[in-house]
Amino acid sequence: MIDEILVETEQHMTTALQAMQRDLSGIRTGRATTSLLDGIRIEYYGTATPLNQVATVSAPEARLLLVKPYESSVIGDIEKAIRADPALGLNPSNDGELIRLPIPELTGERRIALTKVARHRAEEGRVAVRHARRDGLDLMDEAKKEGEVSEDESRAGHDRMQTLTDDRSEERRVGKECRSR
Repeated sequence: MIDEILVETEQHMTTALQAMQRDLSGIRTGRATTSLLDGIRIEYYGTATPLNQVATVSAPEARLLLVKPYESSVIGDIEKAIRADPALGLNPSNDGELIRLPIPELTGERRIALTKVARHRAEEGRVAVRHARRDGLDLMDEAKKEGEVSEDESRAGHDRMQTLTDDRSEERRVGKECRSR
């Protein structure tokens, strides 16, 4: 019973960390990468659709992204969605067939703003890991209360849950150190 709870909690923590990494990869740095636009969704026939399903995104140069929609009728919606994303801070240029996204040099002010966004997203990831831990501990306490596990098993499960949480936190720190080098 405890093992099942730990496996489920570990899956939730892994999912939370992957979501945080995806969010952090969408923050603009000084280089053009197609992953910058992964979080962009546009209204396409009444449905919020990811940009990569309605257009081709490419990075022909280090400071330029090109977005070529499959249908020219959605070019205005794509431009509006890119402009509306505050984390990107990009100014798209539309020529009727293609959207050009020049990636400007990062100013000191923009670096500070991006640091705040990154810290906020990292904190959301930490909160998600803590929520997963709390939910797992609640399940263990409930199993103990219903008599499915003994008090010793529950205490050992709590210790293993904390070890799992610490390991996940350490993974995140190691990743942070690798990226800062």
